[in-house]
Amino acid sequence: MTGAITRRHTPLSAAGQGASRRSGIARFTQGLGALALGAVAVFAAPMAAKAQTPVKFTLDWVFQGPTSPFILALDKGYYKEEGLDVTMDPGQGSAGAVQRVATGAYDIGFADVNSLIEYNAKNPGKEILAVFIAYDFPPFGVHTLKKNGIEKPADLAGKKLGAPVFDASFRLFPAFAKKVGLDPKSVEHVNLTPQLREQSLVQGTVDFISGHYFSSILDLKARGVPAEEIVSFNYSDYGMDVYGNGIISSPAMAAKPEVVTAFLRATAKAWKEVAANPQAGIDAVKTRDPLIDEALELERLKLSLDMNVLTPFVKANGMGNVDPERFARSITDVSEAFGLPSAPAPDKVFSDKYLPPKEQRMVAP
Repeated sequence: MTGAITRRHTPLSAAGQGASRRSGIARFTQGLGALALGAVAVFAAPMAAKAQTPVKFTLDWVFQGPTSPFILALDKGYYKEEGLDVTMDPGQGSAGAVQRVATGAYDIGFADVNSLIEYNAKNPGKEILAVFIAYDFPPFGVHTLKKNGIEKPADLAGKKLGAPVFDASFRLFPAFAKKVGLDPKSVEHVNLTPQLREQSLVQGTVDFISGHYFSSILDLKARGVPAEEIVSFNYSDYGMDVYGNGIISSPAMAAKPEVVTAFLRATAKAWKEVAANPQAGIDAVKTRDPLIDEALELERLKLSLDMNVLTPFVKANGMGNVDPERFARSITDVSEAFGLPSAPAPDKVFSDKYLPPKEQRMVAP
């Protein structure tokens, strides 16, 4: 027909048709992939966001059996599950851990609550709160060897005490001395790093050392000292009914109660797991220090659980909380022993408002 436009279609070859179909399928598949990735991103975004709150955490001491619940919680992702990106560092003593948290260098710490009492009394308006008590019974003491002829606390007068300046037992030594009628100034202090403490006692460069019972006793045994050659004066045997270590929070972190509670919930979960299976705790410590004496650390962990953590009060009330009357009494005793101008109010030292529910803190009887 005149004026008609004729469109000529050139048929594709079989190969061309196959390529076209493959191209279409590829584009369709890519589209589905993009949709799938988008869906994953939508659903994963809240999970990723949940694990983005950074928390800097300091221990009071080196990585050992008693601090294994924190390592376990980190390695097993319990903090991540709570939306926390936790970094953890070892310490060189409780007073140092308190200072780290007080300066804001760390958000949360593990430290002796008695060092906290002293800090808070001297820094009104800048108090650091304990939010979870881990050691319901104190592990503090001084230790010597039979060959040094020290048979009773009075024999410590005129002797050399080897201790890191931040060690909790060293900080509490004046309180112990007051209880036993010893002038603390009659003792010469030799400042030692944690690594040299027990070794210095064995070598005889100091006469006695201060330290947690489960640390010093076992470290001396590891250096070949028979248990029957070790003489210990545990502060609790001389009327010092105080608490031990707890989890402390900086003021800035305390203003984020949901974050603090999440940290405590993950930690309590790990502590319950370690209490039921101490070997799991030691396996966690080995991830930080593969060269540990596994049997020694297991013994250390079991000592701390039996002596300091799983007390009758904890078995009845769960980990983390305090007996209000006992806590108030311990603050008064520590304040008097330290010669503090006044005892801080209990609510300026400890708060239970951050604790997870009791059922989440209960340990097996």
